[in-house]
Amino acid sequence: MHNLPFLSPGRARVAVIGAGPAGLMAAEVLAQQGANIDVDVYDAMPSAGRKFLLAGVGGMNITHSEPQPDFLPRYGDRREQLAPFIRRFDSERLRAWIHALGIDTFVGSSGRVFPLEMKAAPLLRAWLHRLRESGVRFHMRHRWLGWNEDGSLRLSTPAGEISAQADAVVLALGGGSWPRLGSDGAWAPLLQQKQVEVAPLQPANCGFDLAWSEHFRTRFAGAPVKPVVASVARPNGGMLNRRGEFIVTAHGIEGSLVYALSASLRDALAANGQAHLYLDLLPDWTLEKVQAELAHPRGARSMSSHLQSRLHLKGVKAGLLRECASKEDFADAARLARAIKALPLAPTRPRPIAEAISSAGGVSFEALDDALMLRALPGVFCAGEMLDWEAPTGGYLLTACFATGHAAGAGVLHWLSTQAQQEEPQT
Repeated sequence: MHNLPFLSPGRARVAVIGAGPAGLMAAEVLAQQGANIDVDVYDAMPSAGRKFLLAGVGGMNITHSEPQPDFLPRYGDRREQLAPFIRRFDSERLRAWIHALGIDTFVGSSGRVFPLEMKAAPLLRAWLHRLRESGVRFHMRHRWLGWNEDGSLRLSTPAGEISAQADAVVLALGGGSWPRLGSDGAWAPLLQQKQVEVAPLQPANCGFDLAWSEHFRTRFAGAPVKPVVASVARPNGGMLNRRGEFIVTAHGIEGSLVYALSASLRDALAANGQAHLYLDLLPDWTLEKVQAELAHPRGARSMSSHLQSRLHLKGVKAGLLRECASKEDFADAARLARAIKALPLAPTRPRPIAEAISSAGGVSFEALDDALMLRALPGVFCAGEMLDWEAPTGGYLLTACFATGHAAGAGVLHWLSTQAQQEEPQT
């Protein structure tokens, strides 16, 4: 590692900590492009790619086919930092890499890219086979505990703690979501002890708690709400609008539409102690049309019957309107129309990070050089979700994990080459 010589003349050993997509991609780059390099992959779980496999249970969305001018902005504030890595290993190159494993892909109607069988397991099996064939050694149930005083790696194993020496290390330990699959964020204090800047881990692509009434919760928990347009305020003004669907839960809301807006909601709650999500319950109707329909006399009909008859508003949408609109709104047709087109929901907090699809926060890009090597620990590289970035679902998360893993592997190759040149005797 940073203070160790090469283990044997002409050869180097690289330890990859973490057997998810980022770590496995770094291992592949090292094994296939690095001459005289031994690659050891360590992971705390019993098998590789646990989160990758679970993420693919409902359909393995591997990347997205949209062009880079639309693709890169999905990474928000970290677009500039991630762009060089994604440009070098973009969605087209990622698809070609998958095809070389013997796995066909297709582009869905939304532009998302999937393996033909829609499953992660065949891809992972083929990948692990190729890695083993190329000489990569796997050490499962090996949990990284940091460093010993001599710079060697501390690893907890079923047989007790061991030490391992390496000329370079790739850390690809994931974020803080789904800790039962290995991404528990336990690495953060180990790096902070080495003066590495780590932003606090937070839930991303997550659900939110709301203070539902017992009646609403009992009746509608589990109900999908579709289609709607959801809106949140942008930090710098204006509104961020997304069309889609979400699910009412016993504790609040979750689902793809909520996940797409979760960063804005989370950050507003953190900054202001409150956040507002506005729902257009009838996105294909104009406000004027809703007002006109509500203005029709309802005679002896109940308001519920009137809403269903004139606006086709029923079920969970009608329940949401009753739950979140005020008595004053229901007493005034114009106010009720505005509530239907912009119904305010007040999330109280994000769901716990253990339930989130992904996490924000992690190793600051300012703590890394352009090759993803830690400035405070030469020879130690970081990749994947443990870096401080976030992205929506839709293939963007995996693409950045693959791309940064690829970049970290290439960074190790360059660094080892530079170290070898510096150690050559002067003539």
